[in-house]
Amino acid sequence: MTTTTSPAPAGSTPAPSKAPGTDNRRGRFLAVVLAAQFMALLDVFIVNVAAPTIRTELHASGAGLQLVIAGYTITYAVLLITGARLGDRLGHRRMYLVGLAVFTVASLACGLARGAGELTAFRLLQGAGSAVLIPQVLSLIQRNFVGEARVKALGAYSAVLATGAAAGQVLGGVLVSADLFGTGWRPVFLVNVPVGVVLLLLAVRVLPRDDAAERAAGRARGLDLPGLVLLGAAVSLFTVPLVLGEEEGWPLWSWLSLTAAALLFALFCAYESRLARRGGAPLVAPRVLRTPGMGLAVFRVTAVMAANAGFLFVLTLHVQGGLGHSALRAGLTFAPTAAVFGLVGLTWRRWPQAVQGALIPGGFALTAVSTAAVGLLLRDGGDGGLWLYGAFVGVGAGLSLGFGPTLTRALATVRAEDAADASGLLATVTQLGQLTGVACFGALFLNRLESQGGSGAYSSGSALLVCCYALSAVAVLGAVSGLVRMPR
Repeated sequence: MTTTTSPAPAGSTPAPSKAPGTDNRRGRFLAVVLAAQFMALLDVFIVNVAAPTIRTELHASGAGLQLVIAGYTITYAVLLITGARLGDRLGHRRMYLVGLAVFTVASLACGLARGAGELTAFRLLQGAGSAVLIPQVLSLIQRNFVGEARVKALGAYSAVLATGAAAGQVLGGVLVSADLFGTGWRPVFLVNVPVGVVLLLLAVRVLPRDDAAERAAGRARGLDLPGLVLLGAAVSLFTVPLVLGEEEGWPLWSWLSLTAAALLFALFCAYESRLARRGGAPLVAPRVLRTPGMGLAVFRVTAVMAANAGFLFVLTLHVQGGLGHSALRAGLTFAPTAAVFGLVGLTWRRWPQAVQGALIPGGFALTAVSTAAVGLLLRDGGDGGLWLYGAFVGVGAGLSLGFGPTLTRALATVRAEDAADASGLLATVTQLGQLTGVACFGALFLNRLESQGGSGAYSSGSALLVCCYALSAVAVLGAVSGLVRMPR
């Protein structure tokens, strides 16, 4: 494992920072792009706690409610790579503004929706806006920050990524409980509108203009429409059963869909390799996939995101379903994990050089121990006492150490001209990791709960323990991968 914390793209001269020179200006630039990232991530989770109210007020069926919740995630995951490529061709600043505008307008439409059908359609549009917006964040950071400034920016990015899930549940619980002016669930969407408008106004002033030469180079590469279609179909077939399969009882179509996704993904890889050999412009540049350490980074990011999302999801099911606590209390339960994840993500690079090489395997090992401790402390249906908060802190610190250094060191060797490819790839992996974690660990929890014939605190605690052991196993795999040294 390399111990350097000052990344510079290998094989190329680092692009000069195009962010305006003063620290204050650079700070505003980073705050604007990360605020949009946080808002879009928040919307993945904020609607969950509003689901019962939405179902009652809009008279939505079970399937309709699933689509309201999952529609955002489906289009978001499917279109992420496309959003990254559009940024490369049309300009990252421009597509950031377009994605933010679409997301903001769709949020307003969601808040004013009169029925479940309308709300589902606008949620799909919201997800599309996020898919255009989110890849630009990493690309803008990668192209406008170098050296230690990039390391710090990526640390802030990691912190935002981690805290969005917990913050979404907390804010959703607050807004639904407040029932502002009798609007019920609508503020969970409408809250995005003023924030989005302010960010648009600030972004126009703060973000540097796109470089004409970079846009020309992006257009020269082409869009690879066949690759987009193949990858979009593969991700769709993978995503839909993950978000809907558990609720439907994993019917035959869900397994056929997952099988077809694997086949289409293999076909996509074969097509992309052939296109590259013929001198074409594949959707993801092969040199990005061959970047030293990128394969390990993809595995580790997937493991961290699956563990993070799975842990939050099954703990939510236990706290709300098994213990009967409110959505707000469930959201506040995650506060220690989210806060420590963010704090460690912002500070790990300042830790002694002697420990830098051990951060990733040590982080995964800490996650393994801490998740098992959470399960053991809650297995009898109790509140876990003060020791539980220590375990939550361990989970947050461990996941942050597994994620932050991995992301920073992987992007350290990516060429500036490949920023869009790397951003789209890692953003997609992040999203698919979260979906996989929720689907797999959620299914394990619910199946164990059902097998014990009850939904009380004791049965729920027992199911949680099994899930925590499984989460620990994933973290152990991450720790083993962390022992492999990533090339400089």
